[in-house]
Amino acid sequence: MLKNTDVRARAKEQGVKLYEVAAYMGKSQAYLTRKLYFELDKAEKEELLTIIDKVAAVNKRAEG
Repeated sequence: MLKNTDVRARAKEQGVKLYEVAAYMGKSQAYLTRKLYFELDKAEKEELLTIIDKVAAVNKRAEG
């Protein structure tokens, strides 16, 4: 079963790819994908959800 479904769902809802989140963090896509294999603690989840929202906002500004 997939872990961190709330993080994955937020990214999908916002139209943000996980590689974009990883790039924002200065990490590789592989790093983030492996990190999501195991359930994150609340603080890590909140950090990722915030980053997803920031990346989504940057993407929207770039589009329009």
